[in-house]
Amino acid sequence: MILKFTTLKAYLIMGFFCFPFLLLYGQNQKLSDSLELVYKSKAFNSQDELKILKEISESQTDTEKKLIFSLKLIETAKKLDSSTYLFSGYLQSGNTFRLKSDLTKALESYFKAAKIAVDGELKREQGSVNIAIADVYSIMGDHNNAVSYYHKGIKILKIENDSINIASAHSNLGDEYFNQNKLDSALFYFSESGKVFKILRHDLGMAYNLGNVGLVYAKKGENEKAESNLNLAIDVLTKLGDHYPICVYLNAMSDIYSEKGAEEKAISYASRSLILAQKYGLKDQISDANFKLYQIYDKEGNISESFKYFKNYVIYKDSVSSIKAVQQMANVRTAFDVSQKQIEVDLLNQQKRTQKIIVIFIVIALFLIALLALGLFKRNKFIQKTSKIIAYEKNRSDNLLLNILPEETALELKENGTVQAKKFESVTVLFTDFVGFTKYSEHLTPEELVKSIDFYFSKFDEIIKKYDLEKIKTIGDSYMCAGGLPFPTSNHAIKMVQAAFEMIEFVADSKSNGINNLPKFEIRLGINTGPIIAGVVGTRKFSYDIWGDTVNVASRMESSSEIGKINISENTYNLIKEAYNCTYRGDIKVKNRGYLKMYYVNKIK
Repeated sequence: MILKFTTLKAYLIMGFFCFPFLLLYGQNQKLSDSLELVYKSKAFNSQDELKILKEISESQTDTEKKLIFSLKLIETAKKLDSSTYLFSGYLQSGNTFRLKSDLTKALESYFKAAKIAVDGELKREQGSVNIAIADVYSIMGDHNNAVSYYHKGIKILKIENDSINIASAHSNLGDEYFNQNKLDSALFYFSESGKVFKILRHDLGMAYNLGNVGLVYAKKGENEKAESNLNLAIDVLTKLGDHYPICVYLNAMSDIYSEKGAEEKAISYASRSLILAQKYGLKDQISDANFKLYQIYDKEGNISESFKYFKNYVIYKDSVSSIKAVQQMANVRTAFDVSQKQIEVDLLNQQKRTQKIIVIFIVIALFLIALLALGLFKRNKFIQKTSKIIAYEKNRSDNLLLNILPEETALELKENGTVQAKKFESVTVLFTDFVGFTKYSEHLTPEELVKSIDFYFSKFDEIIKKYDLEKIKTIGDSYMCAGGLPFPTSNHAIKMVQAAFEMIEFVADSKSNGINNLPKFEIRLGINTGPIIAGVVGTRKFSYDIWGDTVNVASRMESSSEIGKINISENTYNLIKEAYNCTYRGDIKVKNRGYLKMYYVNKIK
């Protein structure tokens, strides 16, 4: 039997710092219910609204309600311009998204909270949110980033002498080592955190610690110690109404009894975990509990029950964020790291400037106070002017880079100096071409030619931006764009067809209305969908490009199209046929490709 242990991430992070007494409560449904009644009754002063929303979002155990109140806290904090409460709102929304296994949104919320903490110089909050970020990377299996952020958070919390949160961070770091099967290291960090929780008599912290130690013993095969620790943890957490960890520990108890051969008791524990997870919408625990029940019934030879739970396991497993989310997280994490490094550089430069001003002041003050005032005034003007120039040039260079490369690629290039090529399994590529362009161009001046092409391509740029598509390049009078990168999406083919119809409509309107007295062209378009490789070529004048057979076939679709028509491949047809009426053209011979099935897109259904 394969045993899979999913250890607990201390999702409340013990990190609600604006009101330290909340650390004593953590998630407390009774407290949340009473505060919710107060909030709905409006029986409070307006200045207390933020405090009430914060306490509800922290103490709420129902994930849907927790999300509603954390988003309400964010909205209200923005209106009242409170960075401290805004931090808490983003932290709680991140906690909720993580409980719901939406790791992309969890990281986005945490990084927003982190930026608020850095900008506001909120040290303890910086420490707590770094631990939260580390937890998400740990769940994703990104060991290096997880350990790095844990140590960042612990370093800050030690400076702040924040014992309870250092203990929580040690507990989560121990959990990460557990996931890496470094059991002795895990026990060491759990032991360190347990000492602090015990001294502080922190029930919730002790419950987490007991449960995690129990999981380590279970993995080491010391089942009696494991069972003792896990039962104690479940008892405490049941009293506190903290449901997510109870599900984790109930599943662990199921594993222990299954290993002993006590299948009936193993089923009882896994069923309790499933019921609790379903009640509170904990998707990853619903998946784990279904999988354990499938294993137990399969071991007993009960095929019908085994199949039922395996089917439920697959359904919930597929609903949890996939590995593609890791690529999206990488972009979010990189953007935040770059901003942090820039802040550190700015602070260092400011310190140097301040020191220099102090030295100048001391020297000049010995001679003439009036001259000092005049000198400082001129220097201050110079610094302001220089800073504006530097900021302007930096923004200008960043904008130029983003005009050349996708944002994710630009950030990777700024961070590492190079860009790794990436493979995308499903991307839709579009080519356009102006019919008779070469003939027209022979009778145009260079200025008229460029102005004409710019007129059409500028509008094409607006259209693809509207549909979140990516412009790749232009080659003469040919325009090339793609959908489904740099962030994979599910509806890129539909969006590409919508954009293609708008391009055709624009070209047709321009011809009929005689806009700007420019030469009027007719257009044909071709679209294909499939896998591609994307990356940056060159070392000086960077160029983002895509390669693969998918690109070649898209070009053939365009050259085989007719004026004002959208010619698509069979791959694209299969993705849009439910939304659009299409006409099958048959198998058409294509240069260097043999015969390919082609379709004209007529109109939306």
